[in-house]
Amino acid sequence: MLRKDQNDLVTETGPGTPMGNLFRCYWMPALHAEELPENDCPPVRVKLLSERLVAFRDSEGRYGLMDEFCPHRGVSLWFGRNEECGLRCPYHGWKFDVEGNCMQVPSEPVESGYARKIKLTAYPLVKCGDVLWTYMGPKEHQPPLPEWEFATVPSEQTFTSKRIQECNWLQAMEGGIDSSHVSWLHRGNVVSDPLFKGAKGNEYNFGDLAPVFEVVEAPGGLYIGARRNAENDQYYWRITPWVMPSYTAVAPRADHPMHGHFWIPIDDENCWAWSYDYHPTRALTVAERQAMKDGYGIHSKNIPGTYRPIANKDNDYLMDRQAQKDGTEYSGIRGIAIQDSSLQESMGPIVDRTKENLVGCDNGIIMARSRLMKAARDLAEKGKMPPGRDLEHQRIRSAAVLLPRSVSYEDGAKEALIAREGKAQATV
Repeated sequence: MLRKDQNDLVTETGPGTPMGNLFRCYWMPALHAEELPENDCPPVRVKLLSERLVAFRDSEGRYGLMDEFCPHRGVSLWFGRNEECGLRCPYHGWKFDVEGNCMQVPSEPVESGYARKIKLTAYPLVKCGDVLWTYMGPKEHQPPLPEWEFATVPSEQTFTSKRIQECNWLQAMEGGIDSSHVSWLHRGNVVSDPLFKGAKGNEYNFGDLAPVFEVVEAPGGLYIGARRNAENDQYYWRITPWVMPSYTAVAPRADHPMHGHFWIPIDDENCWAWSYDYHPTRALTVAERQAMKDGYGIHSKNIPGTYRPIANKDNDYLMDRQAQKDGTEYSGIRGIAIQDSSLQESMGPIVDRTKENLVGCDNGIIMARSRLMKAARDLAEKGKMPPGRDLEHQRIRSAAVLLPRSVSYEDGAKEALIAREGKAQATV
């Protein structure tokens, strides 16, 4: 369990907070590229780390992300006109470029230079893969652009979705590094989901419901190994990398696409659950891509025109008690993403970790919290940049492997955990 002050430290991410400053050390997914599909398209509201922002794409294709509110009288620039390389406030015509510079104040003489004195807070917004990424920290500490494998493979090999999750980022992320619940909460989906079914590893999941966890530190975060018994004096290992502060990769099954998440705070009581699927050596099939759009695998089916799942807390996640009772849907809720979010949201907006009773399978969560708290304090007290910013920390993979019982996964899966172009994933 955590003390209240520790829980506050790891859950509060607004401006000026230690964990908020930590997140601001990284490139974060902010928007789908398709949300700004063409030059001079309508602007989009964005909320990240409790900051209300607006994103737009100018006449030359440059992306901008800046304070939502006009510094004149506080009008939301979401209502603005996107025209001639700038976003113009419709109230009095003040105009801003993608870097937040004020281009025009029509009511003031140009020769007064008044416009040059006005500047909105603005952050870089760049396209990598099918995602627009932002960095909200000090310019002098900006890391290299992201090179996660799912964002660098050809577009036909990757798929990304996002959904709003109505709880704090940390309890969502902790679910992403908790492999032990798969054999329970997701047991029906592992067998029936078109993006999971048919894998030999599924048999090991159900054959051993008490996995042993071994967690080791990695340069960018942790490797969380879940060990289950297999035949021929072997162990079945599912290895989940966690890269600070909130990237997770789920161990693959058979030749299905690989997948994982980013958990990005909107504010302290809501987060974005970004979910990606990709295959390192082949294009996604039409059926796989359609299944992802339909809410299978780790994705959700959202209310059209929004990123809120159709199954949400207002309709009890479309709970089917009969399906739960007769075993056709173990949890009574359809879909892995909604099964996760239903339980994580049920904890309340911010779970009270002073009441927890943790056990051995929670070691990954315990170590992740410890690394986050240490990194946030080191940044605040020493100005030390946190782990997970270097490109080699991003060139990693999850893995599922069979190893002799005498071989540690650190040794036996070492090469499998490195992303290499054109190399197939290690899977069972």
